[in-house]
Amino acid sequence: MTLSSRNIRRLAVAALMIALGTAVARAESFVHPGALHAQADFDRMKAKVDQGAQPWLDGWNMLINNPHASLKWQPRPANVVYRGKDGAGHPENYGTLFNDAAAAYALALRWKISSDDAYADKAVAILDAWSVTLTEINGSSDKFLASGIYGYQFANAAEILRAYKKWPEQDFRHFKTMMLNVFYPMNHDFLVRHNGAKIDHYWANWDLANMSSMIAIGILTDRRDIYNEAVDYFKHGQGNGAIEHLVWQLYPDGLGQIQESGRDQGHSTLDLALAGAFCQMAWNQGDDLFGYQDNRLLRGIEYVAKYNLGNDVPYVIYRNSDVTQDVISSNGRGDIRPIWELLYNHYVILKRLKAPYTQMFVEKVRPEGGGGNYGSNSGGFDQLGYGTLTYTLK
Repeated sequence: MTLSSRNIRRLAVAALMIALGTAVARAESFVHPGALHAQADFDRMKAKVDQGAQPWLDGWNMLINNPHASLKWQPRPANVVYRGKDGAGHPENYGTLFNDAAAAYALALRWKISSDDAYADKAVAILDAWSVTLTEINGSSDKFLASGIYGYQFANAAEILRAYKKWPEQDFRHFKTMMLNVFYPMNHDFLVRHNGAKIDHYWANWDLANMSSMIAIGILTDRRDIYNEAVDYFKHGQGNGAIEHLVWQLYPDGLGQIQESGRDQGHSTLDLALAGAFCQMAWNQGDDLFGYQDNRLLRGIEYVAKYNLGNDVPYVIYRNSDVTQDVISSNGRGDIRPIWELLYNHYVILKRLKAPYTQMFVEKVRPEGGGGNYGSNSGGFDQLGYGTLTYTLK
């Protein structure tokens, strides 16, 4: 049968559309693993630890000596997690969630570097236990901190384990369903409604926590719409977690005042912990938010680092609907969080930018541990940590 010229053109157009559609799909597909760590990162970690190279070996020892990375760890899933008083007399139990999230991540890391499947089995057991149990996160408004911080941490553990051949596909799907049904709706609702409060009421870390969960869930579940929602909020959001509200006052010397600088330094460093994790996840998907608006985030990082190392920094009075803060807060000044390796290695080692105070801080805290190495309360688990092992480039 001879094709007419019209049919030939139709077939050519159809073939072109298929080719273009395939190209778009590839452009929109996610890198896996691709949340906080890509496969090249795991290859580097394993090679350096196997060689006994420093400082990776010190970071590895921090990991394997942490009880959360032990095969003895037993998950304690709950049907409903409460953070904050809900007014109905339910006791807070969110400690079980942040401890198990830290354990799942630590065990997943230990598996990727050691290749010992026993650690993957234990990490999967934690994720499976929660995915068949958890139905709700409740409490006071603090429930939105839980949905954000522990959402991004759980999603990161699962992203590491997604290629584990002994994790049945149906169980992995069940875990992703939990993330989409329990965590993501709260992340989305908070960024849209802010618990019914004025847009500037909640501090930056509340937005950043839910943004981090949202971007991690988008990557984990291959949901480009969720991922884009998070990235768009970072760039254009109305709340205090958007980059122009987070680093809101820029100075001629290259520093940038953080939204929570007048509140306390514990929350200022939490802002950096969450913003750094958020940008790292975007980076592994090909989006450079670290460099957005001429490295605006770095200006805030250097501001916080300089002040917390005991130096003076400029300060402009901060006002919102609730407070007026006339001076920078010294409360919590110098507190340690395991957040600096990620920031230092990206800006200084990878991009070769100057960040002298960030460099001084990383030298102060190295080697970085993880959840459980910085106290037993929730603040010690706000970040996944182990940055010396996971982020050191050279």
